[in-house]
Amino acid sequence: MKLLEHKAKEVLSRYGIPVPRGVLASDPELVKDFPFPAAIKAQVPTGGRGKAGGVKFAKDSEQAKEFFDQIIGMNIKGYEVKQVLVEEMVESEKDLYISFMIDRREGTTLLMVSDEGGVEVESVPDEKIIKAHISPLIGIQPLALKALTMSLGLSEKEAEDLTSILNICYQVYEKEDAELIEINPLVVTKEGRFVAVDAKVTIDDNALARHPEYQDVPQDISELEKEAKKKGIAFVQLDGDIGVIANGAGLTMATLDVLNAKGGKGGVFLDLGGTDDAERVKEAFYLMQMAKPSVILLNIFGGITKCDTVAQGVKEALEERNIDIPVVARIKGLHEKEAKEILKDAGMIPTDTISEAAEEVVRLGGS
Repeated sequence: MKLLEHKAKEVLSRYGIPVPRGVLASDPELVKDFPFPAAIKAQVPTGGRGKAGGVKFAKDSEQAKEFFDQIIGMNIKGYEVKQVLVEEMVESEKDLYISFMIDRREGTTLLMVSDEGGVEVESVPDEKIIKAHISPLIGIQPLALKALTMSLGLSEKEAEDLTSILNICYQVYEKEDAELIEINPLVVTKEGRFVAVDAKVTIDDNALARHPEYQDVPQDISELEKEAKKKGIAFVQLDGDIGVIANGAGLTMATLDVLNAKGGKGGVFLDLGGTDDAERVKEAFYLMQMAKPSVILLNIFGGITKCDTVAQGVKEALEERNIDIPVVARIKGLHEKEAKEILKDAGMIPTDTISEAAEEVVRLGGS
């Protein structure tokens, strides 16, 4: 779960990280008494807001109203801006970058710090980023932090303050079950104060049962994904226009890889899991129809799942909803022969291998 900037700062502030004073609003009238100049910042769960025109600096309430009108309703990387964060300006003497994240390859937490904050970390030269791995068994070590902060060329007082902030961020990371804590920039003011001017916090979805305070936080998912979540169906929208239905996360991801190798691009993928319920298959297919892919690739391996059950559910969905989207199917396993007969009868295109299925999908216009 990606927290929006204002919520991420609320969490950090609760633990003692200094953040600018701000107000969340969807109407300029709500902030007419806010002290200007101020930053007007679109609240969407993605980066690149500044480049998209979603961050502006208003000198007074009149200009703020003008910027509100420009930003509210904007579409930034597929997300509609519904609220903005109006925030006091912070004069920067120095911009830093800090983050804690999961390094899955090493099986530890990765701490990254740079004195080139304020820009996307991907654009910072690797040699300008200081990295340190933190063992989950021993935690963050004072000597390692001291060496890290001193290498940034900070004064003794600034190094002490940054050490404190890093310790607090790691505390947030652990106690909130976070996958990512990022502050960029962490501003050092002319007075030597540290302020988190922008922040990202991502909470592990699997830990939400331990955090009821996040249950009502809006998530960065589409309306169709919300509908699928209500039905307990794994459904993710991507950038292409090929719909992929498979059973099992591994098979679904492998299907996307084969599609990509054949020149296709998944637009929606839907994981049926181990269902043996034709009604559930029909519900899943209806969700796929609403996503409006140009072609659908059905890739089923029947072990726990019976192939003919899935095929029957898809056939009924096609007939009841008058779905005219081409369906290419590769289906193997339990009751495979019966399933292929059902697929043929329903007008679908059966194939023997996933490679053949991917080629057929691309030939039919999937991209």
